[in-house]
Amino acid sequence: MNITGDLQVTIRKGAESNWIVSVMLNNEQCGDDARKLIPPLNLRGSAEELDNGFFERITTPIRTVSGLMVDMEGFMKQLEEVKKQSAMEKEKTDRERKEKEAKEKKYRRRCKSR
Repeated sequence: MNITGDLQVTIRKGAESNWIVSVMLNNEQCGDDARKLIPPLNLRGSAEELDNGFFERITTPIRTVSGLMVDMEGFMKQLEEVKKQSAMEKEKTDRERKEKEAKEKKYRRRCKSR
């Protein structure tokens, strides 16, 4: 299926002779908690209906969810990198501002003493 994560499949007996199959993708590598909001894929029908073409029916939605989670994780990693870069830029800007203020303060002291 070419997905990232683990499939959790739950099979329950439904009304009459129908079954309910829930398929959920778990990707613990994805650090975004929004992944927990993705609902399971629920299929209903007789055992024969569910058996025929089961993997064909779940492949596209599960691949879509897998891609979404991988993209979410990539986004989270990029966001962390941006935060690091931002912190480094802020430190650099603060350091430059402090150096400039120190030079100006030193210059003002010299001007006053003359």
